[in-house]
Amino acid sequence: MREYGVMTAAHRAMALLETWPNLVSGPPRCTVGQAFASRGHEIVHFHSDDSADLYLTRPAVERLLPQLQHASAIRVRQGASWVTVLLDCDADVQLLLGLVSVALKEDGAMPLRRPSPPCDWERPPAAPGPRPGGAARRVVERLLAPGH
Repeated sequence: MREYGVMTAAHRAMALLETWPNLVSGPPRCTVGQAFASRGHEIVHFHSDDSADLYLTRPAVERLLPQLQHASAIRVRQGASWVTVLLDCDADVQLLLGLVSVALKEDGAMPLRRPSPPCDWERPPAAPGPRPGGAARRVVERLLAPGH
């Protein structure tokens, strides 16, 4: 994810999240990029240098929807429990960190909960068998998806 030794906003965010004692980093279930989990539940995934997917829970997304829709760095679909934060500058990193705090509070408020639902990168293919284009095709589909 890093090019020519330049530290991207995503790398700055990951470096900061590495210092949080209640988060554990590792590979995501979807196997693309880097994930951070709390209590065994994935909270945030970094799939590229310019965005992160964050599991807020559907009730939290619905509660925060008016604010999320006004943030130019946030992409959210109706009925979603995951949001995408576009990471371009330090303000976007701070926004992500604030939302990770909200996600951790939501996670802590649920003593027994099922694992987080799959992030967008884990959507099953429409037809059985491998999909041509792999990760690149998923990126294009996400960019062209309604509500993005």
